[in-house]
Amino acid sequence: MKTLAIIGSGDLGQQIAHYALSDNHYQKVVFFDDFSIQKSVNSIPVIGKTNDIEKAFEDNKFDELLIGIGYKHLKTRKEIFEKFQNKIPFGKIVHSTVLADSTAVIERAVVIYPGCVIDAKSIIKENTVLNIACTIAHDTTVGAHSFLSPRVAVAGFVNIEEQCILGINSTIIDNINIIANTQIGAGSVVLKSIDQKGLYVGNPLRFIR
Repeated sequence: MKTLAIIGSGDLGQQIAHYALSDNHYQKVVFFDDFSIQKSVNSIPVIGKTNDIEKAFEDNKFDELLIGIGYKHLKTRKEIFEKFQNKIPFGKIVHSTVLADSTAVIERAVVIYPGCVIDAKSIIKENTVLNIACTIAHDTTVGAHSFLSPRVAVAGFVNIEEQCILGINSTIIDNINIIANTQIGAGSVVLKSIDQKGLYVGNPLRFIR
């Protein structure tokens, strides 16, 4: 089996490492972290910084790459992905408990946590994270570099553009478009399309900033 390298050894990186190993997607995991002063995290070695990644790949230290940088830094997630997308193979983790229809498309660098449902003809774009028990209904697209918190529910024919954050237990009804760089707060209900980026919360949904 392959060795996975994860950029970022914080909480998200550690969760990805856990599922990579416990769900038997990879045999070994290593971290790259620009800020960690530790040589290992949870017994997983930190073998360098982002500037060391290309050399480490050339030296066969790992086979595939994932980004373990969380929702507070989506711009950085995108920048790192674009830096390495044509140089290093990106992996993918879809937990074995995920129900994904055979017509669904799950692109590279995606991580999907346990209990998610990905319905027919849905698309999960690259470098996106779906946390525990998200439901993505039919014919829906989740844009690249986005982050969905636990139990997000998205109905059919929805288009979520890139770098969006959907808070825990938020709900989006059918035929909605959400513009890029939008954040939806926890428990919010989206009943109308959003064409101005920013933070939205509540039910009924309201613009905050």
